[in-house]
Amino acid sequence: MSVSNEREDLIRRITETQRGLARLFAQHRSPLFSSNLTMRQLKVIMILSMNGSASGQDLAHNLGVGLGTVTGIVDRLVAQGLVSRHEDPHDRRVRRVELTPAGASVIEEINNAGIQQYRRIMEHLDTETLRTLDHVTRTIRDVADKLASDQTDPDKTDPDKTDPDKTGPETAGPDGPAVPGELAPDNA
Repeated sequence: MSVSNEREDLIRRITETQRGLARLFAQHRSPLFSSNLTMRQLKVIMILSMNGSASGQDLAHNLGVGLGTVTGIVDRLVAQGLVSRHEDPHDRRVRRVELTPAGASVIEEINNAGIQQYRRIMEHLDTETLRTLDHVTRTIRDVADKLASDQTDPDKTDPDKTDPDKTGPETAGPDGPAVPGELAPDNA
């Protein structure tokens, strides 16, 4: 089996295992499934939990919907006491949305349920397996962080700007071709 085929086979097996774990986790009672939130409402409170607050425009962009749709979603979340609206301190024309303590509690409950389930499984693993899992998950996280960082810096993902064999003006330095940054992962 070639290295390429072996890598693809391993990726497929890992992905199938993760799907199987997700199905097992879904069988357990989760606040995610017992909440009365729509998928878009859940996305809004997740975005707010990560960013602290957001404007309607930010939410519309993140959800891929129009501002009118966001207004309706936020109205329903305000009525449920999960988010609040307030004036942006830097631009009074902008209204910002943020989680209320009740909204933060919903996100915390959802996160904690998943963590508790995962922790129960890990408590049955031996120390060496836990060390390996720690190393692998840190490696995955590092690669995921790098990929996320690359997405926010278009120069890092533009092959013309990272290929050392390219000598166009966008990649050439005063002494010849530019040297790309380290792209190899050191450890998602």
